[in-house]
Amino acid sequence: MTNEPIKEILGTPKLPDSVPPEKSNNNDCVVTTIPLVSECQLTAATGGAELSCYRCTIPFGVVILIAGTVVTAVAYIFNSHGSIISVFGLVLLSSGLVLLASSAVCWKIRQHKKKAKRRESQTALVANQRTLFG
Repeated sequence: MTNEPIKEILGTPKLPDSVPPEKSNNNDCVVTTIPLVSECQLTAATGGAELSCYRCTIPFGVVILIAGTVVTAVAYIFNSHGSIISVFGLVLLSSGLVLLASSAVCWKIRQHKKKAKRRESQTALVANQRTLFG
């Protein structure tokens, strides 16, 4: 853990050292400050939802995939190849597949990070036990 005080971590983020001034028409100098949001504040505001991308895209992907399948099936039943409805159905179908594939990739990446973190934690624990009992 870092040696920084908790108040500094959870408090307001530090402002940049220099902010470029904005010029107006009557030669007044106006300084605009942009509030910076830290990762801790983002996590507190969203309840940690920014790390659950794959959980959110799975339901949308399934619904869009089903809608794309239905629209494409209806378009091809009526032999309207190349029409707007068949193109729309294929776009929905491919969008659903892309969403499901991206959620699977996000899930795999997150699982890999969890395994690496667990392995690192176990290595540190074993090294700590060796120094205590060795």
